Amino acid sequence: MSEEQKQSGQNQINIELSEDVAEGIYANLAMIAHSNSEFVIDFIRLMPGVPKAKVKSRIVITPEHAKRLLKALKDNIEKYEGTFGAIKQSEDAPKFPINFGGTVGEA
Repeated sequence: MSEEQKQSGQNQINIELSEDVAEGIYANLAMIAHSNSEFVIDFIRLMPGVPKAKVKSRIVITPEHAKRLLKALKDNIEKYEGTFGAIKQSEDAPKFPINFGGTVGEA
C-alpha cells in the first residue's frame, strides 16, 4: 500500500444518517449569533397566519467551521447556478409574518 493510500484511508469518515434525520426539517429563516468561541445558527419555520415561529433546529459550531460552511455554501450555490441559472433575490427584506400568497383560513 502506498503512503498516499494509507493517508487517504486515514482521512475517510464513515457517516451514518438515520431515517428520521434523512427526512429533513423545513426551515425558511435562519438567525445567527456568535461569541468569541462559537457560532449559533437557529433554523426557524415561519408559517402564514401563525404569530409564533418555532426554532426547529439549533446548530453550534466553531468559528473555523463557520468559515468552512460559508465556503461550502458559496461553492454549492455557484454549482447550483451553473446548472439551474441565477437564484433570483428580491431587494426588499422579507416582511414577517410571511403570507404565502393564499387566503388566510379560519377553522
